[in-house]
Amino acid sequence: MDERTKFLTYFSAFLLWLFNISAILGILSGQQDWFISKTPLNMLLILSLVVFVYPLNSIVKVLVFLGIVVTSIFAEWLGVNYGLIFGDYHYGNNFGAKIAGVPYLIGINWAVLTFATAAISTSWFRNYWLKVFCGTFLMLVLDFFLETSAPVFDFWYWDIGHPPLQNFIGWLALAFVFHAITQKLRINGNTKFSLHLYASQITFFIIFFFYNS
Repeated sequence: MDERTKFLTYFSAFLLWLFNISAILGILSGQQDWFISKTPLNMLLILSLVVFVYPLNSIVKVLVFLGIVVTSIFAEWLGVNYGLIFGDYHYGNNFGAKIAGVPYLIGINWAVLTFATAAISTSWFRNYWLKVFCGTFLMLVLDFFLETSAPVFDFWYWDIGHPPLQNFIGWLALAFVFHAITQKLRINGNTKFSLHLYASQITFFIIFFFYNS
């Protein structure tokens, strides 16, 4: 890792933790509405960091990233409008602008998480299937902790009041497909950056999993 990459990695890690710790402290101090309404800004920051630090530096990476964005938005559209894949739910307002009931940023979130967890699993395992299963599992764990806070933060709401088993099966299946493709095409990136991205995200949602339970 050259000096420029080191600087970008550590500066990005600093920004990720700064935003997450500030949000944690702000929400716990009673300023939830203000901080959670800035979720689109946080997502755009993360996207910018992924582009320049991960980085998205090849045609293949960009095409796979965009493919995941489009595919996941379509999957979410099937869920929101027909109850397919994930179950019956609808989105709130804190994920920003929507198309047919689905926030544009949810597709970016899927792609960012796939790329980050792919880099982490690639650094842990050599075997193709172990990398695929590890990345899939990391995404499923994050979703498990996220679900408790989603309605509290006006992200999304389940029609039955809680996430059904179908949701986790849907997450597992879609994440598996995304990881099978990224690993097959050898999509990889900055492992340290990816670890900080995932760790900061899951730390945030673990804290509020217990706080909001």
